[in-house]
Amino acid sequence: MPQPSDTAATSTTTSAASFTAAGALSAESTVPGDAAEAAAAPRTPRGARSGGRVRRLGPPARPVRQPRSAFDVCQAGVVLRSLLFVHGVLALGLAFASPSWRVWLGDLSLAVAMALPATLLWLMLVCAAQTLWVRLPLAGQWAAMMVLGGLCAYVGWLPMLLLDLITATGPALVAPLACGAALAAAMFQWLLQRARLQLPATTLARLDELQSRIRPHFLFNALNSAVALVRLDPARAEEVLEDLAELFRAALVGSGEQVTLGEEVALARRYLAIEQVRFGERLKVSWHIDDAALGARVPSLMLQPLVENAVRHGVEVSAEGGEIQIRAQAHKGQALISVTNSVPRQPSGPPHKGQGMALRNVRERLQLLHDLTMRFEAGGIDGERYRVRIALPLQPDAPAS
Repeated sequence: MPQPSDTAATSTTTSAASFTAAGALSAESTVPGDAAEAAAAPRTPRGARSGGRVRRLGPPARPVRQPRSAFDVCQAGVVLRSLLFVHGVLALGLAFASPSWRVWLGDLSLAVAMALPATLLWLMLVCAAQTLWVRLPLAGQWAAMMVLGGLCAYVGWLPMLLLDLITATGPALVAPLACGAALAAAMFQWLLQRARLQLPATTLARLDELQSRIRPHFLFNALNSAVALVRLDPARAEEVLEDLAELFRAALVGSGEQVTLGEEVALARRYLAIEQVRFGERLKVSWHIDDAALGARVPSLMLQPLVENAVRHGVEVSAEGGEIQIRAQAHKGQALISVTNSVPRQPSGPPHKGQGMALRNVRERLQLLHDLTMRFEAGGIDGERYRVRIALPLQPDAPAS
């Protein structure tokens, strides 16, 4: 996967100087006595006050995006599995009536010539008119898929008959219709089951997410930071609470929500703003974001766990701190995302021995959403850095956040 370039992205670097005094708030605990230095550097409120009024914590909740429907077959993985299923059924069926391998191969080649365009036509029509199919009742959806399957099979079979490559009389004239309807019913049942399984799978992943992401020690440190700043710098304390409220709101939204990469970047910035108060100049963050990539569709809470992993394993265990780089670039119809953190040579304490839950969670939810069209890689670089790289398809009409 190509590494996003700095020239193609808009680079913004979080200044550690503005948080120099705030570094006194330790990673383990924060006490009011230390917060006097944290309040020394003034920080402009992010529009939290207008005319002396304090706005409510967190922005209005964004609408929940529902999981993909059973008719969303415009994916390489769905197309590949459908073709394998249809041609596998035909190959097994022809094997029962073939006296020799040569006859079987000849009959199979002829069947493939009919089934391949018919299957692709069915998938194209289902995908193109999916907004129409979802309006039908379930019985109507079944009838529409079976009728469409029979007609597509007939379209693939009829040219062979007109070219005298096959002969048909009696029941053989309606056999393509019945076969196409039966295969379409089987595929539609699989698509329905696939859509139904998406919700519980995302729910279980979200439960794991809540347990591994909003950890008690992080909540304790964030609240301690806010308490320490309440009297000395109320504006900054309010910002910490706003960021924390947004993190909880994102974690508690409906299961199966899909968001844009732009929304995930905004959430990760909020998380790092909280951690910046804790670590001060020990935490150095670089953003390299290409606006063209922000419209990619991702599962909610995809980027924040990766950034938290980078903080936990690259900054928290190092007395000198560390650097985190977040990149996103649009390249050849894909959004390329990477999160890179430095690896301390001599950790100040025992290193965190994670079980890879966050990486596994993110990988599985991306597979659920994008199937074979996504790539996920994670590993060390020369023993000095650790990088997670993701490639996702870009939606041509998806607006950037």
